[in-house]
Amino acid sequence: MSHQPLIRAGMPILVDDDLLFEDAVGSPRPALYANRWLRELPIEGAPAVRTWENNAGCLCEWLTFLKARAVHPLGDRQTLRAALSMYAEYRFNGPLKKRWDHTTWNLHIGILSKFYRWAHSEGLCTAVPFSYRMGKRIADGVLVDVQHNLARQRQPRRHTTIKYLESDFAELFVRALAGLGPDGEPVRRYRRPREGARNAAMGKCVLSSGLRKQEFTYLTIYEVPPLPARPTELPVLFPLGHALTKGQKPRTTWIHYDPLAELHQYIELDRAASADGFRWRPPARLGPPLLVEEPDWEGGHLNGERRSWRQLRPAERLCLVTPDGQSPLVGLQSTGRPFVDWSTAFRRTSVRIRERYEPRFPTTASHRLRHSMAMATLEQLIKGFYRQAAALVTETGDDAAMALYLLKSEPMLVLRDLLGHQSVVSTELYVARLDVTRIYQEAYKDALARRTTPVVAAEDEAEFEDDGEDC
Repeated sequence: MSHQPLIRAGMPILVDDDLLFEDAVGSPRPALYANRWLRELPIEGAPAVRTWENNAGCLCEWLTFLKARAVHPLGDRQTLRAALSMYAEYRFNGPLKKRWDHTTWNLHIGILSKFYRWAHSEGLCTAVPFSYRMGKRIADGVLVDVQHNLARQRQPRRHTTIKYLESDFAELFVRALAGLGPDGEPVRRYRRPREGARNAAMGKCVLSSGLRKQEFTYLTIYEVPPLPARPTELPVLFPLGHALTKGQKPRTTWIHYDPLAELHQYIELDRAASADGFRWRPPARLGPPLLVEEPDWEGGHLNGERRSWRQLRPAERLCLVTPDGQSPLVGLQSTGRPFVDWSTAFRRTSVRIRERYEPRFPTTASHRLRHSMAMATLEQLIKGFYRQAAALVTETGDDAAMALYLLKSEPMLVLRDLLGHQSVVSTELYVARLDVTRIYQEAYKDALARRTTPVVAAEDEAEFEDDGEDC
């Protein structure tokens, strides 16, 4: 072959068992059309490899089901609708290992709907197997028309399914990551985990910054924000490059002073001890080592060429080797090797908490910590904590850019930027989960406590003590 195929790196391909894309008479098979659609995903708003894999897996399941029943995926509407009805029965009431819950079903229906719309626009089929009803919703303050696929299963509103840790559970989780008991003291009857300092530092970092798993797993020590010279009420900006974020969208989040200080302490002490004397050699399957020279906050020379850290993808970051012959990733095992299995570390900690201290404690993954950060941050934004801190910073002349941002931006827009959401509609889901009544009650009590005279405080208490009673 004299030229390279027009297929993106990491793009999955569907192939029949006989490895052919055409029938004996030269007629294209369904897999050929499916692969055409998959190849166009990167330019249709789906740049992530994980999204391509999900779409390919969904199509593979559907095409396999239809092939076993001699149904062409681009055939007539009536036959396809009958097959779709059977597919629903198969996925909800079929063999146990083949059953799906409503969330998985709706995900697949959404993908199939996009595929059939594409096929119809390309003239590959005359009709789609789905029925729709029209509706309206608010998007960025504008009322827009939307279509609802009737094949989707109804489920609870998304805001009711947001999983996060309340502040007491979050504190319990961080202490357990460090191998401590609920009171923050070492538990003598149990052996502390060897990597308690690493786990606790990273757990606090995620709870403060809202980093996704890929973002903190492959973070390098050069990208950790510098620690301010003195503690500050305002968080420290935490930029993230496009090669590491979801959907390749660069963003800037933040991290508070105390978690950042603990992360620096881990890097300087426990991590340095793990890396000491260890020589890191990346696996051959990932490619040749990338030798780092003259590293700084922005980037370094990799094998002699200057590169920015923000351009490096996870696999390339695993190939980095520092001037001392070590891996520059923040999380290291006690042997000095990069640590990437955070899911297991968080899951085992959750199990340990349930068995020893709190049977109600949920199984916690990294995304639950991200949701926890979002809920805690939104509560603080609504209370005005960051605005008050920004006002103080303005008076002292420190971090004026951050102060101006917090003073001028709405809470939902601040949280949207921190989480990297494209639309504030996604961010608004967190509002419905907040106990707004409790927040304002606490704010009211704080305001009372700041009153200068007991007489005024007593008057306010008397004014509101009869709320809810008939006048």
